[in-house]
Amino acid sequence: MFKIFRAWLDHLFADEQALLLVVLLVSGGIVMAVFGSMLAPVFASMILAYLTLGLVQWLERFGVRHLPAVWGIYTLFLLGLGTFVLVLVPLVWRQATSFLGELPAMAQQLQGLLLLLPEQYPQLVSKEQVQTVLDSIMSELGNGGQLLVSYSLASIGQSIALLVYLILVPILVFFFLKDGQKIMHWFADFLPSKRVVLSSVWHEMDDQLANYVRGKVVEILIVGVAAYVLFLVLGLNYAVLLAMLVGLSVLIPYIGATLVTIPIALVGYVQWGPGTDFYTLIVAYLILQALDGNVLVPLLFSEAVNLHPVAIIVAVLIFGGLWGFWGVFFAIPLATLLKAILNAWPRHESMP
Repeated sequence: MFKIFRAWLDHLFADEQALLLVVLLVSGGIVMAVFGSMLAPVFASMILAYLTLGLVQWLERFGVRHLPAVWGIYTLFLLGLGTFVLVLVPLVWRQATSFLGELPAMAQQLQGLLLLLPEQYPQLVSKEQVQTVLDSIMSELGNGGQLLVSYSLASIGQSIALLVYLILVPILVFFFLKDGQKIMHWFADFLPSKRVVLSSVWHEMDDQLANYVRGKVVEILIVGVAAYVLFLVLGLNYAVLLAMLVGLSVLIPYIGATLVTIPIALVGYVQWGPGTDFYTLIVAYLILQALDGNVLVPLLFSEAVNLHPVAIIVAVLIFGGLWGFWGVFFAIPLATLLKAILNAWPRHESMP
């Protein structure tokens, strides 16, 4: 048994580039696990710089020199960050606090409707079962509302951490945009000159990330703004909060759009009841989702990520469980990284 395992390892790592790739992956994982919380501003800055790098390169293609292009895009980045922090975040926070605080009352209004189910379908649902489910849901909603209301950014530790992010991240983003190529060349000097496998993985991931991450950010903005306009025209309560949820729902393929339908339908039903306004809301929301999936996504993602739907769902579950929101956001790029590694892994003849 040991000889078989030894032969398999020798076959798997027969090429020194494969061993180098494993060492880099393990080293990166250790750095993330040990220093992830301390280096979080650096990682966040790298992500934001990568998202805006495409705009810098776009300006350079029109003849704008590197430094003026960096300053122009960086100025837009600061304006967007300021708008997000000073306008959007407080507004969403107020609406989220109000929404979660009213959820138990909303659930109470729907209780009568749900209790009609045993009368309409006595063979499938009993009154006791519905009441048990309602009590459990209302208890959890109440706890969630109290948790959010009691949570405050006024604590010293949280205020310091937020201040560090607001100061360090914009500074780091500027230097990553300005000197990103120099940093990459400096890092590459520590690697062996023969790195065909690493180059193959890097080029494939760069193409996929450039297409996916930047396209996904644009999709979030377009879908979120369209949902906000729709909710505002219909007069739906919590329009900003629900529009933000709709925008973020595109991060979770096949699942997000379904999940976000629940709070939208809940708010609409409580606000209007089962009438024309409620059904208009549902139909308009479904049309928005259909346009996103059938028109916007094909336009944005010209180079589709070639992953099976099962692989995408598994990646979302695993990486979302490990790293929460960012795990969900980068689930598909991380799954693509694994696919790129498997595709670029040196292959040899079968073991004798």
